[in-house]
Amino acid sequence: MILLVVDTQKGITDGRLYSFEKIERNIKALITEARQNNIEVVYIRHDDGPGTGFSVGDDEFQIYEGFAPQEGEHIFDKTENSAFYDPSGLLKYLSEKQENTIMIVGLQTNFCIDATIKSGFEHGFKMIVPEYTNSTFDNEYMKKDVCYHYYNDFIWPKRYAQCVSMEDAIEMLRRSQVKKYL
Repeated sequence: MILLVVDTQKGITDGRLYSFEKIERNIKALITEARQNNIEVVYIRHDDGPGTGFSVGDDEFQIYEGFAPQEGEHIFDKTENSAFYDPSGLLKYLSEKQENTIMIVGLQTNFCIDATIKSGFEHGFKMIVPEYTNSTFDNEYMKKDVCYHYYNDFIWPKRYAQCVSMEDAIEMLRRSQVKKYL
């Protein structure tokens, strides 16, 4: 198992997000638990291209300080919604590691998280989504709370991902570590 932290970049990781404080607290807890149990934490950053303010070299592009990677943790950059889109290198990396289980957290629910979950499912990965570890903003079609629940409670469960409580997610990280030594 790996913990995949998607697009938690400075430019979008803030109080505009649905249930920001809870999302922030839960993601921090999972990163801490993963590290304590020697579960690899892998980061994804979205690059909108030069001149957008959200590209390599821009401050907004950097990972939010509260979730900052430690030295040696992998960071993959992408230009499309799915973290598995070929140029990112994530799919090749996980295939070489023979990793098949991904616990995913990050932003935004209705864009990169949804695309990555569905793509991961199509590539044969077991996708795990802990509660209140992804979020989004209001948009012209849907309020952010409705959007969160639409995906987490209706679209992903029993189709593309296993959606679990925080308690279950922490237990999975602990059990995954134990399995490595059995």
